[in-house]
Amino acid sequence: MAIDVERLGADAKIELYVKPGCPYCAQAEAFYTRKGMQFTSHNAQDDPALKRRMLQLANGDPTVPAIVVNGAYVQSGWGKPPRG
Repeated sequence: MAIDVERLGADAKIELYVKPGCPYCAQAEAFYTRKGMQFTSHNAQDDPALKRRMLQLANGDPTVPAIVVNGAYVQSGWGKPPRG
């Protein structure tokens, strides 16, 4: 069963692997901020270790934002369908 990243519980631990200037990353961050949900953004463009981690989690998919919920990779991209 797929996880809907726009309908997460308040206790979800959300991590976003992002790239500065990415409009889809900004939309994801704005969405969670509007909803009052806590999340952590990781700059996967400027930090090689974070980029490697993102690629490992996303099975090599370089699309951002890469969304991880409760330690599990969920999807890359934002929107319906996800774009990034």
